[in-house]
Amino acid sequence: MTDTILFNGQIATLDPANPQGTAVAITDGLFSAVADDRSILALRTAKTEVIDLNGRTVIPGLNDSHTHVIRSGLSYNMELRWDGVASLADALRLLREQARRTPAPQWVRVVGGWSEFQFAERRMPTLAEINAAAPDTPVFVLHLYARALLNAAALRAVGYTKDTPEPVGGTIERDANGNPTGMLIAKPNALILYATLAKGPRLPVEYQINSTRHFLRELNRLGITSVIDAGGGFHNYPEDYAVAERLHRDGDLTVRVAYNLFTQKPKGELADFRAWTSSVKPGQGDAMYRLNGAGETLAYSAADFEDFLEPRPDLPATMEEDLYPIVRLLAEKRWPFRLHATYDESIGRALTVFERVNREVPFEGMHWILDHAETITPRNIERVKALRGGIAIQHRLAYQGEYFVDRYGAKAAEAAPPVRRMLDMGVPVGAGTDATRMATYNPWVALFWLVTGRTVGGLSLASSSARLDRTTALRLWTEGSAWFSSEDGKKGRIAAGQFADLAVLDGDYFSVADEQIKSLSAVLTVVGGRIVHGDQEFKDLAPPLPPAMPDWSPVRAYGGYPRPAAQHAHGAMCHAHHHGHAPIAGVPIRSEDARGFWGALGCSCFAF
Repeated sequence: MTDTILFNGQIATLDPANPQGTAVAITDGLFSAVADDRSILALRTAKTEVIDLNGRTVIPGLNDSHTHVIRSGLSYNMELRWDGVASLADALRLLREQARRTPAPQWVRVVGGWSEFQFAERRMPTLAEINAAAPDTPVFVLHLYARALLNAAALRAVGYTKDTPEPVGGTIERDANGNPTGMLIAKPNALILYATLAKGPRLPVEYQINSTRHFLRELNRLGITSVIDAGGGFHNYPEDYAVAERLHRDGDLTVRVAYNLFTQKPKGELADFRAWTSSVKPGQGDAMYRLNGAGETLAYSAADFEDFLEPRPDLPATMEEDLYPIVRLLAEKRWPFRLHATYDESIGRALTVFERVNREVPFEGMHWILDHAETITPRNIERVKALRGGIAIQHRLAYQGEYFVDRYGAKAAEAAPPVRRMLDMGVPVGAGTDATRMATYNPWVALFWLVTGRTVGGLSLASSSARLDRTTALRLWTEGSAWFSSEDGKKGRIAAGQFADLAVLDGDYFSVADEQIKSLSAVLTVVGGRIVHGDQEFKDLAPPLPPAMPDWSPVRAYGGYPRPAAQHAHGAMCHAHHHGHAPIAGVPIRSEDARGFWGALGCSCFAF
C-alpha cells in the first residue's frame, strides 16, 4: 500500500542506476519506487496522499555530518543570529531592537555563525558601538572561536573587574588602568569563551523544548533531514540530552540525530569513556535518534585549536600517552570515534597513535573520523585510507579564509581542506557546517563554498582543480555523510529501500547562478515519509509549530537565516512561470522575450 506519491517534479536521485525521475512513491517510511509520473501514479490507492511538485527540483534530504544541534537547540530561541546579515549597520540595528525587548536579567546573545567580511562595511563592530546599541542589557557577541565582545552590562553580569585574575585558557583585554574593556580573547584556546557564555541565564526546560523544536524546523526549512551531533564544550551527557530524549519519545524530532559523546573533563577523559562504554552502546536508539560513538574531543591534549588569528598551536608532549589508552579502549569496545584535528602536524601525531592501536586491535569494520583537516597532506590522507577512516569537512574557511590567507598565504588556501584529493584517493568524505558557533547552520552556504571556493566575503580561495561540481558537492551532503553514522546504503539517495527523506527546493540547485546557491531553501521537506516542513504552495501541508518561547525571543521577531528580498520575489515569479503566468497581471508567457526576462533572474524552470 503506497502511502504517499509526489509527482511532476525534477528528481535528482543521486542513484547511478536511476539518476532521474519525475515521481516517487513512499511506503512505510521508505522510498518504494522512483520513475515517471504515469508509472508511479498507477500505484496510488484510495488512501494514498498525492502531491503535485509543480515541476520543482527534488533532492535527497541533506545530512550535516558535523554540527552541534542538541546543544544549539537549547538556546536557539535566545540567540540573535547574525548569520547572513548583509551589513554591520543592520546587525547593530537588530542588536539595538533586541536589547529593548529583552527583559532583565536575560542577555542578548550573538553566538557565532557570522564573519565581518560578510558585512558591506567589512569590519567588526566596536565595543563603543555595542555599548551604544545596548547600554543597559547584557550583550555577549561571539566572533568565531577567536574572541567575544561584552558590553559594560555584561561585564557587570559576569563579574569581570580590575581584580579578576587572568583565566586559564584565555585573555581579558584591559585598558591602561587595568579595567576590562569587554574584549575576551581565546588565547591559547576558547575556554574563556565557553566559560563566559555559560554564565548567562538558561531557559526553563519547557522553553528549551520549544527552542529545540524551532531550531529543528529551521533546519528542515533549509532541507536538512539528518545530522550527526559532535557534542561540544559545556554540554554534558546525559543531563544536557534530556530535551532531545523527550522530543524523541514524544515523536517531535523532525531531524534524524546521531550523537557522539564529548568528554568534559581534562585528565578525566579515560574515566568518562570507560563509564560510557560500560553503560551504552553505539547504535543504541533507532533511526531517528541514536548513539553514534565517541568524540569529537577524545583527549584535550590531542585537540588543536582552529583560530587562524593565532599561530598554529603545538600539542603537548603528553598527547600520545593521553590519547593511546582512550583509542585502545574504544577499539576494544568497537566504538566508532571522531577526533577534532585542524592541522597536518596534529593529524600526523594522532595517526601514529591510531596505527599503533590498529596493530594491536584492528580497526577493521569500525568507522572512525577525522574532523576538519584543513591542512592535511597527501601522505596523511594515505594513512587515513590505510586505516579505513573517513574525513568530515566543513566550511569553516568560508568564515576564516581571509585570516588563513593572511597567515599561511593564498597558495596554501587553494586546497584547504583538500577535498578533491581526498575523494580522488578513495577516502570517505562527508560535509557539514560545524554550526552554530564556528559557522552558519545553513547548508547552502556550505554548498556554495564547495562549488565556488569563495568565502562569505567573496574572497576566492580554492583553485579550479580543487573545487567540486554541484552533483559531487551534493553527494557529500547526502550519501557521503551517511557513512559517518554507519548508515551508508540506508539514506542519501532517492532510491527504493532507503529512508524516505527528501527536500523540494524553491530553485534549481543545479542551474541557478552561483551566488543564488546561498539563498536556496526547501518548500517541502519529508523525513521518513512524514512532512516536517512546508512553504509557499505546500504551506498548508506543514505541521503546526507553537510560537517561539519566550515572547521576547529574537526568533519571533526575525525568524531564521535571512533570505534577500529579491530572492523572495524571484521565488514567487519563478512559481508563476511554472504555471505559465507572467509576474504581472497573470499574462501567459509564450514569447522568446520571456526567456531573456527569466534568464536574467536566474530562473531555471527550463533550459535557456
